[in-house]
Amino acid sequence: MSASRRWQSAYLIVVFAVLYAPIAYMIFYSFNSGGTMHGFEGFTLEYYGEVFRDGRLLIIVLNTVVIALLSSTISTILGVIGALAIMRTRTRRSRNALLSMNNVLIVSPDVIIGASLLVMFTMAGIRLGFTSVLLSHIAFSVPIVVLMVLPKLQEMSPTLIDAARDLGASGWQVLSRVVVPFIKPGIFAGFFMALTYSLDDFAVTFFVTGNGFTTLSVEIYSRARQGVSLSINALSALIFLFTLLIVLGYYVLNRRSAKRLGTGVPR
Repeated sequence: MSASRRWQSAYLIVVFAVLYAPIAYMIFYSFNSGGTMHGFEGFTLEYYGEVFRDGRLLIIVLNTVVIALLSSTISTILGVIGALAIMRTRTRRSRNALLSMNNVLIVSPDVIIGASLLVMFTMAGIRLGFTSVLLSHIAFSVPIVVLMVLPKLQEMSPTLIDAARDLGASGWQVLSRVVVPFIKPGIFAGFFMALTYSLDDFAVTFFVTGNGFTTLSVEIYSRARQGVSLSINALSALIFLFTLLIVLGYYVLNRRSAKRLGTGVPR
């Protein structure tokens, strides 16, 4: 192994250690029977039991999952439509303008997005709660899906569509049997990215939640302000595990899709 390779490997190890060490520390002390974040006294599952015995918390978990699934599904549909619309724009200037507007929503600070959505909901007379949170999560997820789908659309050769039309396929058949199967990896990537963003979003949700409705990120923040409790560690560990399973699920689906493309198995 060359010196440059060794330095690259060492750099990656340091980066991952910095990123994952706090998470590992939090998970480790979620099993501490001493009840503190220092001085591990013994192994216990007491704080995980507290999480599952908390009825209010379980309702919040259900709220979070429902919001994440609904927002990611709707935003995936809208994002695919948006990506198709951008690709069908005739002039490059218009296409770049639409793409820039899409990217601005991604790089904009969450505080600005949350505050602007709060003002919009207030002016529109929409009560803060389930509806406002759902609409907000859809709003910041759609641009992510567009960015995930666009590269696959750009990879697709126009001759595929021309061939389908020459064989007598209608517009819907071209879309459902040619375009969608080809961009399926991008659709899955957009869905899972939207799902993870929705699950862990705090800043935007904090502005638009209300009427007794809340999500896990806001609930964890509220509990953390009241003092250190290892039940927060246990809850955070469970959320991290759930997110990890989502990422692994996406990886498995992506690998299967790649194998099908490599072996020529029809989808």
